[in-house]
Amino acid sequence: MKHPYLTFFFLIAIALPVLVLVIVAPMSAHNQFIFGLSMIGACLIAHFCSKKHFVSFCIMMVAVVCSTRYMFFRITQTLVFPSWIDMIFGILLLIAEIYVYMVLLLSFFQLSWSLKRKIVPLPKDTSLWPTVDVYIPTYNESLEVVRDTVLAAQCLEYPKDKIKVYLLDDGKRKEFAAFATEANVGYITRQKNDHAKAGNLNHAMTLTNGELIAIFDCDHITTKIFLQSTVGAFLQDEKLALMQTPHHFYSPDPIQRNLYLGRDIPPENDLFYGPIQRGNDNWNATFFCGSCAVIRRKALDEIGGFAVETVTEDAHTALRLQRRGWKTAFLDHILAGGLATEKLVQHLQQRNRWARGMIQIFRLDNPLLGKGLSFAQRLCYLSATTYFFFAVPCIIFMVTPLLYLIFGISIVHGSVGLLLSYALPHLVLSIFSNSRLYGNYRYSFWGQIYDTILSFHLVLPTLVTLFLPHHGSFNVTDKGQTVEKAFFDATSVRPHLITLGLLIFAVIFSIVKLSIPSYFDLQLGPTLLNIFWACVNSILLLAAICVGRETANKRKMQRLYLETPVNVYQASGICSRTIMRDLSMGGCRVDNFVTGELNIDDDPITDIEIATDYTTMCVPVKRIHRDNENEDYLRFSFINVDLDTRREFVRLLFSRADTWVRPDYKKDNPIRSFITILACIKDSLFSKRRSDDIHVSVVGK
Repeated sequence: MKHPYLTFFFLIAIALPVLVLVIVAPMSAHNQFIFGLSMIGACLIAHFCSKKHFVSFCIMMVAVVCSTRYMFFRITQTLVFPSWIDMIFGILLLIAEIYVYMVLLLSFFQLSWSLKRKIVPLPKDTSLWPTVDVYIPTYNESLEVVRDTVLAAQCLEYPKDKIKVYLLDDGKRKEFAAFATEANVGYITRQKNDHAKAGNLNHAMTLTNGELIAIFDCDHITTKIFLQSTVGAFLQDEKLALMQTPHHFYSPDPIQRNLYLGRDIPPENDLFYGPIQRGNDNWNATFFCGSCAVIRRKALDEIGGFAVETVTEDAHTALRLQRRGWKTAFLDHILAGGLATEKLVQHLQQRNRWARGMIQIFRLDNPLLGKGLSFAQRLCYLSATTYFFFAVPCIIFMVTPLLYLIFGISIVHGSVGLLLSYALPHLVLSIFSNSRLYGNYRYSFWGQIYDTILSFHLVLPTLVTLFLPHHGSFNVTDKGQTVEKAFFDATSVRPHLITLGLLIFAVIFSIVKLSIPSYFDLQLGPTLLNIFWACVNSILLLAAICVGRETANKRKMQRLYLETPVNVYQASGICSRTIMRDLSMGGCRVDNFVTGELNIDDDPITDIEIATDYTTMCVPVKRIHRDNENEDYLRFSFINVDLDTRREFVRLLFSRADTWVRPDYKKDNPIRSFITILACIKDSLFSKRRSDDIHVSVVGK
C-alpha cells in the first residue's frame, strides 16, 4: 500500500544511525534537561504553527525518540539493586514500563495513517444487489429490548425480495416466537446452545442462504440506510469479506452517567471506533466487532463459519478471514445505535469477557505466528490481543510508591534530577502527542481512569486466561435495566478504596517522617517524588471510586431529542398545535400550549397526532406530569400502542438516515482535562444533585 509519507520513511532510514546516536548518547542531568526542554519546545511550536497530519507524524516521531531514550536510560543506568527484594520489585516495574512503551509504539503505528473510507453507492439496477440475511441473536435479553431492533431491521431500505430478517433466539422463549410471527420475521432456535453466540450464528447459517449476512446485537437499532451504505463495497471488491461500522451508544455508560461532567467527555469506545479502527483499516486489519457489520457468506464458509474457540468470536473470525487473504473494511459512519451498560458491575463483566477473549486469541491463534498475515496486520492484532494486559502494569504503578514510602524499598537507582531529566520529556511528549492524535476522541488522563477502574477486576482473569486459555465461559451483558435508587457500589470499588487508603497512609506517614529528621533518615528528593506519585495515583483512584456512586435511572426507555410539530386532542375533540421536544418508545414531551381558555384538567388530553414521511399516527396518551415549575412542557406516556404503530415510532425515532450524529466534542487540552477530572471528583464527593432525567443523545430534526 502506497502512503503519502514513503519519502519521509526513506529519510528516517537514512537518518537512523543519527537517531540511534541521539537515543544512546549519555548526558548529564543538566544537558539532558536542556535536550528534553528543547524537544518539548520544538513540538509545541510545530503544534501551534500547523495542524497538518505530517506535523502530527513528526511530533509523534520526536515522542518516540524521547521515550526510547528514556527506556535506554532505564535499562542501562538504573538497574542497580542493594538487595534481592529491591531487584524483584525493580524488575517488575521495568517490565511494566516496557509494556507501556510497547503499547505506545503500537498505538502510534495504528494512528500514523487513518483511512477515511467513503460510501460506495449501489448500482441503480436493483437486480444486481446481493441478497442479505439480517441476523439478530438473543439469549436472555428482554423482549422490550429486542423488539425495536427487529422492527428497525424491517425498516431497512432494501428490495423486499432480497432481504430476510431473522431473530436467533437461544433462549427458546414462547413470547419471542409469538412476536416473530406477529412481526413477520424468521424465528430460529436450536436444541443445544453450544458455543454461545458464535454457535447461534453458525446454526442460522445452515438454515439461510443470503449472499451477505448483516449482524446486529439485539439492542443495536439500525438506521434505514445501513445496507445501502455498506453493501456497495462488496460489489466493488469481490475479495471484501467484512464491512464493520461503529458501535454507537445512545445511552450513557456508567462513567458518563455517574460522573459530573462525564457526559461532556467522549465515551470510552469512541477512540476504538474512530482513529484506531480507521488506522487498522489502512493496513487491512479491521476487526469484526460482533454487531453493526456485514459479512460475505462465501468468506465465512471458507473458514468454517464464525470462530468458536474463544469468547470474542468476532475478532477471532476477522483474524481467520485475514489469514485466508480476505479483505476487511471499516466505514466510519454511525448507522446504528445501541444501549451501553447501565451499571458499573455490568461494565466490569463485559470488559472481563473482552479481556479473556483477546488473551485467548493471543494464546490459541497468536497473530505473530502462523501464515497469511502481513507484518502490519500482525502489529495491529498484537496491539489488540495484548491490550488487556494493562491491568498488571496499572496495579504495579499504583503500588510502587507504597514500597518506598512505607517499606523503604528503592527500586530505581539514580539521582532524582537525572531520572526526571529523562522521564519528563518521555511523559510530557507522550501525553502531548496522544492529545494531538486523539483530538476529540479521547481526553488526556481519562484513559488512565478507565484502566484504573478495570485493572483490579481484570488482573486475575487475564493471568488465568494466559496460562489456562480454555478456562471460563461466555457471559451475556445485561442491557435495558434500570437503577431504581442511587447507591454506592462498594463491592466493585473495594480494591480501589483499600489502595487509596494505603496511599493516603503512606503520604501522611512520609510527611511525618520528613518532619522528624532526627528519628528518620530519609532522602528528601526520592521521598518527595514518591509522594507526588502517590498523590497522582490517589486522584485516579478517587475518580474510579466516584464512578461507583451509581446514579438513579428509573427510565425504562431512553429519551432522545426530536423536534417536530404535533396535534394534541382533548376528550371534547378540541385540537391544538404544539411542538414535540423529545420522544421515547414509551412517551413524549411537548411544549405547553395551554392558555387561559383551555382546561386540560376537566377536559384531558387523550391523543397526540404525529406525522412522519410515511404515515400519520394518532396515539392514545396519558398525561403523567409537568416537567418543571414554570410549566414550559407537558409530558405524556403512550397507551395501547400496537405493533404497526410501534414500528412507525421506530422509523421516526431510530431509522432516519440522520438519526445518529456524534457529538462535536471539544479538542483535547491536557490541562483542561485534568481540571475536569478534579471537578468530577469534587461533585461526586460533595454534591447531592443526582438525576436520571437526561437527554442521552441528539438526533436530527
